[in-house]
Amino acid sequence: MTKKLNQLEATAICGNDISSSCLYVSALAIVYAGQYAWISLLMVATVLFFFRKIYGEVVGALPLNGGAYNALLNTTKKSTASLAAALTVLSYMATAVISGSEAVKYAHSILTSIPVLPVTIMLLLVFMGLVIMGIGESSKVAMIIFLFHLFSLIILCGFCLLYFVENGTATLISNFKLPIEGSIFSALFLGFSAAMLGISGFESSANYVEEQQPGVFPKTLRNMWIVVTVFNPLIAFLALAIIPISTVVHYQDALLSVMGITAGGQWLSMLVAIDATLVLSGAVLTSYVGVGGLMKRMALDRILPKLLLKKTRKGSNYFIFIVFFLLCVSILLVTKGNLAKLAGVYTIAFLSVMILFGIGNLLLKLNRARLPRPEKSSWLGLCIGIFAVLAAIIGNVILNPHYLAIFMEYLIPTLIIVFFMLYRVRIYKAVLIVLEYCFPEKGYVFKKLHRKIKELLYNVHKQQFVFFTNHDDIVTLNIVILYIITNEAARRLKIVSVLETGKSVNNQLKKDIKTLDRAYPNINIDFIEETGIFGPAKIKELSTRWSIPTNFMFMGSPGEGFPFKIEELGEVRLII
Repeated sequence: MTKKLNQLEATAICGNDISSSCLYVSALAIVYAGQYAWISLLMVATVLFFFRKIYGEVVGALPLNGGAYNALLNTTKKSTASLAAALTVLSYMATAVISGSEAVKYAHSILTSIPVLPVTIMLLLVFMGLVIMGIGESSKVAMIIFLFHLFSLIILCGFCLLYFVENGTATLISNFKLPIEGSIFSALFLGFSAAMLGISGFESSANYVEEQQPGVFPKTLRNMWIVVTVFNPLIAFLALAIIPISTVVHYQDALLSVMGITAGGQWLSMLVAIDATLVLSGAVLTSYVGVGGLMKRMALDRILPKLLLKKTRKGSNYFIFIVFFLLCVSILLVTKGNLAKLAGVYTIAFLSVMILFGIGNLLLKLNRARLPRPEKSSWLGLCIGIFAVLAAIIGNVILNPHYLAIFMEYLIPTLIIVFFMLYRVRIYKAVLIVLEYCFPEKGYVFKKLHRKIKELLYNVHKQQFVFFTNHDDIVTLNIVILYIITNEAARRLKIVSVLETGKSVNNQLKKDIKTLDRAYPNINIDFIEETGIFGPAKIKELSTRWSIPTNFMFMGSPGEGFPFKIEELGEVRLII
């Protein structure tokens, strides 16, 4: 059995991404909000506090890998969940490429002989190898980077505070006397919108929750929130206290290095550069780990090719990481290391995933109200969280109008791949019609293509599905079948009742199932009465006996009296 991640290991993996934001987000906030930047950053921390509860409720109720994809898959249509998955993969790709490139650029500032593009590719390759070795090994590296980063930030803030005390408030007062463009409200809004980039990584922990020890996930959310709430506003305030705003704007790409050389000298600036190289490299690792959990779940659900599920002897899905590495390298080569375009993808994709997670929480409250959950977000907090992130997207489009067009350039090809897998049955059938039209004589080419597409259709349709029930009426069962028809390429459905010895279902249920079998001639519906106790052991037994993966097994939402946790049932999907 694979060793589960403890609190520090799990926090370190996602924490490197979110804590690396201090390298750029404080400067960004000062550029747009001036002397009110620290307030904008506190506003971001407040929004993140609401999202702690939102993520806590959703993942507490549905503790499976996949993040926003998993939340929406269990509460609404598969196509909506697929959109969330596509956005998340885009976000991870952008994060990996930008963080890797920026890490090497910081290393280049220390040692100018380092070639940026080849070393960036090498860095991506090293972390690919690390995650293929296993999440346990990669978590140890993440933990060392994370602890060193926190140590470096504490040292930097300590020296900046000491410098501020020794040199007085003249710089701070001078900065606060400067006029701002527009109103205070617009400054705070634009500063807040830019600063929302500083919480990228918060969504990552939900994508590897199955690899974490019980009870660890909400602690990772708390720890990330503390880091963001303490360091980002503090660094912005200290920057305003010791450096003129004009200098901050000029050196916004290396603000912390400037703070280091101002407060402590060359050695502190060097420490910051080394730390930046390491923690940005750690953010690359976050992307690999997060995308591994997500793409595995997508492949299991037939949204991505089954080929991605190939494993090493240690159980690592190496093909996922190889594909992700190749995609990242292709972006680097196409852009030739000029990553300004990717910033737009990164911004809108990440914030869109946050909104979709909030919508997942909303649907969970409405559609899966019976489902037990360890904590609940308030309706007010949920609405504030969703609207705040929506406002941040609007703010970023105002700041960089071209971001939206660039984002669509990357999103559309991604969606084409995902939606091809989702609707491939319809596409195959359309191709068959076109073949009939183009090859009326039905020659050799027609027969070969026709046979191949028929094989592809057979491979899709041969997958069986299971729905567990012992009391649902015809209306509920009809909703279940309509869901399966809409979301899956189903031709064979087993409706299963697991009953204790000597018990049987009422005759009306059997009659209802026969009625539905006649009503849906394209689906072969079998009713099976299975002796035993419904739970993880029985689900695993049936999955093995029938060769049906648990993620193709469905059930209704259990109530508070259900004796098992959802995560114990494997990937059984809740559809009503």
